[in-house]
Amino acid sequence: MTSYTYYVNGEFVSSEEAGLPLNDLGIVRGYGVFDLLRTYGRSPFRLAQHLERLQRSAARIDLTLPKPIDEIGRIVNQTLQVNPQASDVSIRIVVTGGTSASFLMPEDHPSLIVMLAAVNPSNPAHFLDGAKLITVDHERFMPTVKSLNYITAIISLKEARKNGAVEALYRTHDGLVTECTTSNFFAFRDGRLITSDVQVLDGVTRGAALDAAEDIYEIDYRPLSYAELATVDEAFITSTTKEIMPIVRINDIVIGDGAVGVHTRRLMSVLHELIRRETAQPIPYASMKS
Repeated sequence: MTSYTYYVNGEFVSSEEAGLPLNDLGIVRGYGVFDLLRTYGRSPFRLAQHLERLQRSAARIDLTLPKPIDEIGRIVNQTLQVNPQASDVSIRIVVTGGTSASFLMPEDHPSLIVMLAAVNPSNPAHFLDGAKLITVDHERFMPTVKSLNYITAIISLKEARKNGAVEALYRTHDGLVTECTTSNFFAFRDGRLITSDVQVLDGVTRGAALDAAEDIYEIDYRPLSYAELATVDEAFITSTTKEIMPIVRINDIVIGDGAVGVHTRRLMSVLHELIRRETAQPIPYASMKS
């Protein structure tokens, strides 16, 4: 296993030695936010958008970022620089409430951590033949915030794994399907692209997929009902590590003809070209001085 150097509150330390005080509110109360992006080679994909989302997430839980986002961007770049072996890695930026004598109330010294990890490639068969989802009758806690609270997601993902699925799709009490535990959900019907824009995380890869689609397809921004899933022609999920992953089955519902559809394949290709163009550009914030 590759060892990386992390950034923790102003210091670069080995992953084996990195840590936080036990009274940090991220540990004792789960009070914090994070964002996850990846590099292609050594170029981060849409770092600026991830930092802006980190800022929005922190504001929505009344958590002050320890540094402006442009400075956090420089720290991300520095973390890559002190890890010359880092290529095709995920970058996890974590902000917690920091240490608290009361183990409850923030004391205005939040923690900032930047961690690297190798990107674990998905099963190639999932892109060639499509993957399976299950639905779970849950709604994600504060869905527009990328918070540290992943209890519902972990429970749902465990259930998905038991059922041979790559992800769990949340179904609300009124029968709407919204998003997955770590992915956004899309469907095609009659050549139109459908995705919810209500109470879902504003996924950065979701945004890239929509950028790729906007000149090709009409887009309906709305949630689907569970009953509608049997009527869609194609489906897919998006995430930082999965990019666009085709979905051919949800529970016992076969999507379309049970094979990866032509629209999904086309959008996968267009997204890959968009990623290639963007990551061929200079790394965001790379020219900024510390």
